[in-house]
Amino acid sequence: MAITAQMVKELRESTGAGMMDAKRALIETEGDMEAAVDWLRTKGLAKAAKKAGRTAAEGLVGVAVEGGKGVAVEVNSETDFVAKNADFQALVANFTKAALTVSDVEALKSADLGGKTVETTLNEAIAVIGENMTLRRMAVLEGDSVAAYVHNAAADGMGKIGVLVAVKGTDNGIAKQIAMHVAATNPASLGEADLDPALIEREKNVLTEQARESGKPDAVIEKMIVGRMAKFFEEVTLLGQKFVLNPDITVAQAAKDAGVEVVGFVRMAVGEGIEKEKEDFAAEVAKTLAG
Repeated sequence: MAITAQMVKELRESTGAGMMDAKRALIETEGDMEAAVDWLRTKGLAKAAKKAGRTAAEGLVGVAVEGGKGVAVEVNSETDFVAKNADFQALVANFTKAALTVSDVEALKSADLGGKTVETTLNEAIAVIGENMTLRRMAVLEGDSVAAYVHNAAADGMGKIGVLVAVKGTDNGIAKQIAMHVAATNPASLGEADLDPALIEREKNVLTEQARESGKPDAVIEKMIVGRMAKFFEEVTLLGQKFVLNPDITVAQAAKDAGVEVVGFVRMAVGEGIEKEKEDFAAEVAKTLAG
C-alpha cells in the first residue's frame, strides 16, 4: 500500500510522533493507522493518541432524572452558534424530557411531543432555523438512585458533556461527585469485567512488545506484563481509578465508604466519533477569486 503524505500527517497529529517515525510506522504496518499507533507506542515514540475520540460536531447533550431512571440525549447542530440558541436549547430540553418515557432513540423519535412526534418537531425546527440537526443517540440508566452532572453547561440540564451515575443503596451525594469524576476522567468501563476484550488484548500486545524491547528474560517479562496490566485496569476502569476528590482511595472505596455501590454510568460528549469537515478558507478565497 502506498504511504501518502496525508497519512503521515494524520498519524503525526494523532500521536505527536516525528515525521520519519510516523512514516516508518506506516510502512511497517502497511498503512494500517491503528496498528501504526500501536507500533509507535511499542517503540516509545508516540506521546499520546491525542485526537482519538475528539469532539467534532456541535450541539448539546441533555440529561434528566426521574426516580431511579436517568437519560442522556445528544442533539447535534452544524454550528456552535445554533447550539447557543434558546430555541435549540428548548428543543433539547423537550427531547430529553420525552426520553424519560421511552427506552431507545428510535422510540424517542416516534414519541409524542405536543401532538407531534419528536422527529416531526425536529424536521420543522430544521426548516425554521435553516441548519441541519440530528437526534443522534440516547442512553438510559437505572438504579436505586441516579445522579446527573453536566460539564460546560449551556443551560440547565444540558451542555457539552452529560454524565449519569447509578448506585445501589441510599445516595447521600456521592453519586453526583462520582459523576463529576467520570466527566473528568472518561473511564472505559465500570470494572475490569466490563472492558472490551479487544481493548484488553490490544493493550496486552503493546505492553508485551514494550517489555521484550527491554531484553529481559521471559520470566521477568511475564511479571512486568502482569504489573503493567494491573496498572492499566486501574487507569481505565471507573471502580479502579483514584477518586479525583480524594486520590488516596479508589472510586469503589469512596462509594463503599458512603454506603453505596456504583452499578453503572453513562458519559456522553457532544460529537464524539464524528469527524467534522475542516474548512479551508484559503482555498475558498482562491476559488472565489478564480471564479
